[in-house]
Amino acid sequence: MSPRAGRTGPRTLAFVESPVQLLNVLEWAHVHGLRGPDTSGAGRALPLPPQVRRSMDGGPPPAGVELTVVVLSPTDPMTRGQLRRMADLARDEGHRVRWEEARGGPAAPFQTIGGLAGQLRRADRIVMGDPFSRYVQLLLTITRAKDLVVVDDGTATMEFVAQLARGERLVRWHRKGGRPGARDLLFAPVSSSARRRLTPAGGRRVEVFSSMPVEEKPDGVTLTANDFAWTRARFGPPRITKGADMVGTSLVETGVVDGDRYLEAVRTLAKAHGTTRYFAHRRESTEKLHRLAAETGLEIVRPDLPLELIARRGPIGRTILSFPSTVVHTLPLALVGTGVRVAVCDIDPAWLTANASPRAQGFLSGVTGTARDVHRLAAVGMA
Repeated sequence: MSPRAGRTGPRTLAFVESPVQLLNVLEWAHVHGLRGPDTSGAGRALPLPPQVRRSMDGGPPPAGVELTVVVLSPTDPMTRGQLRRMADLARDEGHRVRWEEARGGPAAPFQTIGGLAGQLRRADRIVMGDPFSRYVQLLLTITRAKDLVVVDDGTATMEFVAQLARGERLVRWHRKGGRPGARDLLFAPVSSSARRRLTPAGGRRVEVFSSMPVEEKPDGVTLTANDFAWTRARFGPPRITKGADMVGTSLVETGVVDGDRYLEAVRTLAKAHGTTRYFAHRRESTEKLHRLAAETGLEIVRPDLPLELIARRGPIGRTILSFPSTVVHTLPLALVGTGVRVAVCDIDPAWLTANASPRAQGFLSGVTGTARDVHRLAAVGMA
């Protein structure tokens, strides 16, 4: 038997709602040395047999399992597909995965929270990918854990840390500036409680695990850098092609950028840089992607894993073009030493919709401006 097989560490419960969050939980576990049962005798968990993997979906964790990942599954088919692939990778690392149909009907939230209450009360440490999530904020009201960890949920992490440092209420950047609705007012006490729980005090420790630049560090919060060491150890290096690839964004779907202006920008960039493939964001609409394919001639790729893993596996273009998004910070880390160049195109203020938050332009400019290791492109004109 492995010397690790009978060891039980702190009971760590992680909540994720997106593939990127689950990827960053795996990166965090790698940095902190959390692994499942080691059957190799060499200190690294081997892929578990299917019957063992199935047993880890329910019931108590097997001996030696230190991390349980709870997937609060969304309804979007693309996101669910990527989450299932990421869940398999987590199981292969020896972690327990619990899949919850958290949005499977009106009663689903109550069943999910009720089913997790016991584990929440017993957990020593809670890891979360989205502190803005109302689901996660509700779960925080139940746990007694003294260790709280926030892993990256993309660029939203930058806003979360800044709001925590300033003592502001937790509001997503693309909604900030608007008037709170009835549901916001009803949920306000829970959100305020979550913000207090995420503020270090009374022996409670808070860690932020991030690859994003942090300009305002909250008092007492531990910042740990995510350099995608697990991704680089697990995948690649990739085969690099001569052309350029483009990374899509869901800024149109979130109502920040005008759809026609976005399509024109993609067409102009693709022509100027010889781009042939467009890696779609998991939230991009099918209608928009069909239009992009028809009007630009780009090959639309629907990734089955987060782009950091897709790029690391390859093949990938020698140049990757992106609009302001998480990948302008994460791809250079995942692809360090490969020779791949990441270039970012600023969002022209003229592309913003009338409904875009007043905060949108400044936030998007900050995303690109703080990506110091990324070669920047000028904004694409509409002429």
